[in-house]
Amino acid sequence: MNIATKATKRDSYHHGNLRTQLIEAARVLVEKKGPEQFSVSEACRVAGVSTAAPYKHFKNKEEMLQEVCLLGMQRQRAQMIEEVAPHAPGTLDRIVALGRVYVRFAQEEPGVFRLMFGFANENDDCEALEELGQGTFKLVQQEVAWCRGSDEINEQDVQRAFLLWSFVHGLSFLRIDGKLSKVDLSVDLEATLTDVAQRVLTDG
Repeated sequence: MNIATKATKRDSYHHGNLRTQLIEAARVLVEKKGPEQFSVSEACRVAGVSTAAPYKHFKNKEEMLQEVCLLGMQRQRAQMIEEVAPHAPGTLDRIVALGRVYVRFAQEEPGVFRLMFGFANENDDCEALEELGQGTFKLVQQEVAWCRGSDEINEQDVQRAFLLWSFVHGLSFLRIDGKLSKVDLSVDLEATLTDVAQRVLTDG
């Protein structure tokens, strides 16, 4: 192999990883400072590249944050699928597992969690974000339908899935915003998730 070929492969390798490095740098900054304080120039500094480098891969700051958001949604969904796997379909344990993942993800990646909803709402014309969000919600609906003993999702399943999502979403923000520490209230997460799942799925 000649020197020119080696150089080409090395440059291609670096170029291919630059996008990944920049997305990771953006994720780190979103976690450290929050989505609102994120800047492309600081992401470049963290990634160790020039300020011109991102524009080979992203049109602007919003497109870079969109990738952070998309990857966060993919991680959350993958964790949900992994968490429910040990439990039999149609069991309450799978519903509790979904809620556990949701709250845990928010606590482990609060910056990305905030971005996933704030950014997605401001960019609701992004088909990829819409598809991922709807896909995850559909996953919850299917689990609810299985608890009812059916493979078909009906209107009641959608409503119950919405109630479950509303609860864990609110609980997640209460926890990452530190609101629960300001009130004299001890919350056992597993017991609470189980209680809510039982109430929602057996109501009516």
